[in-house]
Amino acid sequence: MTTTEATTTEAAFLLNISTGRLRTLLNQGRVIGAQKVKRLWKIPLNHRGMPEIKPGRRGPKGTWNKNLRSGNTFIHVLRKTIDYNRDHGTSHPAIAVKVGDKKYYCHALKIDGPCQIVYQPHQPNRSQAGGARLWIEVEPEHIVERVYFCDGDYGPPPEVVEQRAILKNKYQKNKKLKQRKSKIRGKRK
Repeated sequence: MTTTEATTTEAAFLLNISTGRLRTLLNQGRVIGAQKVKRLWKIPLNHRGMPEIKPGRRGPKGTWNKNLRSGNTFIHVLRKTIDYNRDHGTSHPAIAVKVGDKKYYCHALKIDGPCQIVYQPHQPNRSQAGGARLWIEVEPEHIVERVYFCDGDYGPPPEVVEQRAILKNKYQKNKKLKQRKSKIRGKRK
């Protein structure tokens, strides 16, 4: 990155956190060198092109990105969530944005820069796009700003909640099975 300052949206993109979380850090004075000019924040970038954040005094360490992005951003439209919203009159986020190993959900996106739409009906992208056959791919240096509607439902969409519940049940069953096996082994000795 050639600039030495970033806006709130750009800095949040670089750190891989939401703009709301970055604004909280700015208000707490944890972003090193940040200055508010009228209504806008000017956030300086270090020699690696990243904003610097002071660590907090309590709680877990921050999970923001500390290096420049190296992987693409993958965007999925969640068809099952769109159907669920139509049938139940809800407005859960129907767009999934995968950046590295994190996945975010939103109602709309603003993509700053070129991107490509990929459709592979017979070769789903299982490594990066979770088995999707159609996705949007954005190069790492371009900003993807997530937008949430004020009257929308927040949190993961229903299909994701169902998948997590299934995985949790499988995990609990495996854990109980292992406990039973260890009890049986203990009795035999």
